[in-house]
Amino acid sequence: QVQLVESGGGLVQSGGSLRLSCAASGRSFSDRAMAWFRQAPGKEREIVAAITANGYFTYYANSVKGRFTINRDNAKTAVYLQMNSLNPEDTAVYQCAGHSSTWYSDPTRTSSWPYWGQGTQVTVSS
Repeated sequence: QVQLVESGGGLVQSGGSLRLSCAASGRSFSDRAMAWFRQAPGKEREIVAAITANGYFTYYANSVKGRFTINRDNAKTAVYLQMNSLNPEDTAVYQCAGHSSTWYSDPTRTSSWPYWGQGTQVTVSS
């Protein structure tokens, strides 16, 4: 099993930055691709960013490219999401997710991510 705990959310003004952290415990963190998803009120959950187990490859949703950066520290069993130039459309609950493999063929498919954290709220005021 893998347990995931997010932190770092909060209230920030438009144009500001936040850094989310996801602490993982359990087995084989370094063998799992990881991702961040988000869900805004009244909207479906969507992927924000993903990273392969070795950290060499990343994926970003078009809406966050150039603003968000995902990285991981396998020694600390943690994954991070640096979010810059935030805008009100980024307001959502952000969840960390763990894949069943080292790689993701389609990171947007939520069924491929069996492990989920509880989420952390990010609110961007205008």
